[in-house]
Amino acid sequence: MDGGGLYNPRTVEEVFRDFKGRRAGMVKALTTDVDNFYQQCDPEKENLCLYGYPSEQWEVNLPAEEVPPELPEPALGINFARDGMQEKDWLSLVAVHSDAWLLAVAFYFGARFGFDKADRKRLFNMINELPTIFEVVTGTAKKQVKEKSSVSNHSGSKPKSNSKAQRVSETQGRHSKPLPPKDEDDGLDEEEEEDEHGETLCGACGESYGADEFWICCDICEKWFHGKCVKITAARAEHIKQYKCPSCSNKRARP
Repeated sequence: MDGGGLYNPRTVEEVFRDFKGRRAGMVKALTTDVDNFYQQCDPEKENLCLYGYPSEQWEVNLPAEEVPPELPEPALGINFARDGMQEKDWLSLVAVHSDAWLLAVAFYFGARFGFDKADRKRLFNMINELPTIFEVVTGTAKKQVKEKSSVSNHSGSKPKSNSKAQRVSETQGRHSKPLPPKDEDDGLDEEEEEDEHGETLCGACGESYGADEFWICCDICEKWFHGKCVKITAARAEHIKQYKCPSCSNKRARP
């Protein structure tokens, strides 16, 4: 829809940047903007597609009219299945098709601009470092992190913080659920703790923790989010008695 003719990444780094932007937009549609996305996917409308753009925006729209289209097209008719499935199953299905479309677009660019075997491998490895949209939407990535966590973690559900994470958590306020401090006798060395915390993923963008970033935890689903992804600052978090992420806030009873 935004057209390969208007935006043509030509290097591995440019294609990966394009991939990340489109992925971020689609993750946003299926997580933080899920209520808006649900409303737009009206089964009474024609075949609709979910598009992600390099600008990290998303759109529900009709497929391109030209044949063949400028870029590979996403799955058609995602709106038709909306009311015939449980919402979480429907979102998971859209997420799977979105992952497939992102790979198709990335390797379309790779083929168009003659990436060789080494470039294709490097592109795939860069993409593979990120959790899939399906993993973000279903929480699979978070479950994998929990399984790897040591049994000596305080709650068994939240990874320990390294020294940098603890400094950030001290600015978050108690309602943003700072990561638990290190036990002196927990038997984990600092390197192991950093590895565990590095695998904590944002429930909105799906990317990992970065030094000196503000994080907040939802009191309902217990997912962690970058403050910037859910538009919450450390100062604002100080005054929140119970934080609900956008997905939990938008949940309502549906048949």
